[in-house]
Amino acid sequence: MLKSKLKTVFALLIFCTTSFIEAKAERPDKSNLTEAYDPKPMIMHHVLNAHEWHLFDYKDSEGKPHPVSIPLPIILITEGNLDVFLSSDFKHGQVAVEKGNRTYILDEHGHINEENGAPIIDVSITKNVASMLISVLLLLLLLKSTAKGYKRNKYAPKRIQAFLEPIILFVRDDIIKANIGPKYERYTSFLLTVFFFILINNFMGLIPGSANVTGNISVTLVLAMFTFVITTISGNKNYWKHIFNPPTPLLLMPIMIPIEIFGVFTKPFALMIRLFANITAGHITILSLISLIFMVQSQSGNGAAFGVAPLSVLFVLFIMLIELLVAFLQAYIFTLLSAVFIGLAVAEDH
Repeated sequence: MLKSKLKTVFALLIFCTTSFIEAKAERPDKSNLTEAYDPKPMIMHHVLNAHEWHLFDYKDSEGKPHPVSIPLPIILITEGNLDVFLSSDFKHGQVAVEKGNRTYILDEHGHINEENGAPIIDVSITKNVASMLISVLLLLLLLKSTAKGYKRNKYAPKRIQAFLEPIILFVRDDIIKANIGPKYERYTSFLLTVFFFILINNFMGLIPGSANVTGNISVTLVLAMFTFVITTISGNKNYWKHIFNPPTPLLLMPIMIPIEIFGVFTKPFALMIRLFANITAGHITILSLISLIFMVQSQSGNGAAFGVAPLSVLFVLFIMLIELLVAFLQAYIFTLLSAVFIGLAVAEDH
C-alpha cells in the first residue's frame, strides 16, 4: 500500500517536472550556439505578478514563439474615469489600448501606464488575485463540506473530515491554544484561516503554470499586517508596560525602550520576509536547475544538453520533494509565530 502511494507521488513529481520544462522554459535557437541562454526573463516572468495567466508557448511554421494565455480583467481608474477591458487587448504589450481620450501602454515589466502620464489607480484582477480567489473558493468548499459532514455524521469522521480533522486539531491545540492560553478561542478562526490560506497557496504554487502567490511580498505584507493589527489591538496593560517600562535598570531605560518599540515592528516584518523569501527561493531554485539544460544546449548543443538533463531532473525532483515539506512548514511557522506574538500581547502578569 505504501509502495503504491510512493510510486504515485513519484509519478506526479516527474509529471510536474516535465511540465515545468515544457511550460516554463523558453528554448533557445538551436542553430545559434554562440549566444548563451539567459534564464532570468523566464524565471522573473514566473515569480512576478502579471495581468494575464500565461500557460505555454507554441511555435509557428517559421519557428517564432507565440504565447498562449488566459486574459484577465483590466480595471483602471484614471482622473475619475473607470475603464474596464481584457488584458488580451494589449496583445502581450505590443499594442496600446485607447479608451476615449486616454491611451494605455503595458510596459515590459507588466505595469500599465497612461501615455500622457496621468495618474492611474490599478485595481485589475491580476494572476495572483485570480489565484487567491481560486484558493479562497477551494478553502471555503473544503471547510464547508467538513462542517456539513459533522452535522450529518456525529460519530467517526469520514472522507474529507478524516483528512482535515487531525490538521485542524493540531493547529488549534498544539499551535494556537499552546501559545495563546485561555483566551485562544477569540483568535482561532483567524489563525486557522491564515494557516490553510498559506498552505493551499503554497501547494498551488507548485503546480506548473500556477501563480506565485505566497512568493509575492505584497501578499505576505498584508498577512503580516493582520497579525500586527490584531496583536496591537489585543495588547493588555502588561504588554505595553513591558514595552514602555521594561524590567531593566534605570540607566538602561534609554536603550531598552527604543529597542522594545522597534521590536513591535520587526516582528511582523520578520513574518513577511520569511514567508516571501522561502517560497520565492524554492521557485527560483527549481527553475534555475531546469534552465541549466537550455544553457548547456545553447553553448554546447543537444548532445551536452541530453547529458546534463538527467542530473538536472533528479535535482529538481529532490528540490520539489523539499518544497512539499516547505509548503507545510512555512504555513506552520507563520501561524506559530503569529500565535506567539498574540500570546505575548494577551498574557497576564505573573
